[in-house]
Amino acid sequence: MKATDINIIDSYIGLLNNLSPDSKLELISRLSQSLKSQKKPQEKSIQELFGAFVSEKSAETIIEEIRQSRTFTRQIEEL
Repeated sequence: MKATDINIIDSYIGLLNNLSPDSKLELISRLSQSLKSQKKPQEKSIQELFGAFVSEKSAETIIEEIRQSRTFTRQIEEL
């Protein structure tokens, strides 16, 4: 467990200490239920990340448009 996780848990414990025993039991019940109902995240392969950008334009056209859209505001001061 990471140190940041421990700090977060300690913060929650500080809040939970003031709850009644019944409230704590209800919280435990709800946390348990949320763990049971969580779905496993689907793992995506690295192959699915390729080709995400779709365009009718060629790569050369896109590069040229990017270069033309650049603006330079740098001013050279005289000595």
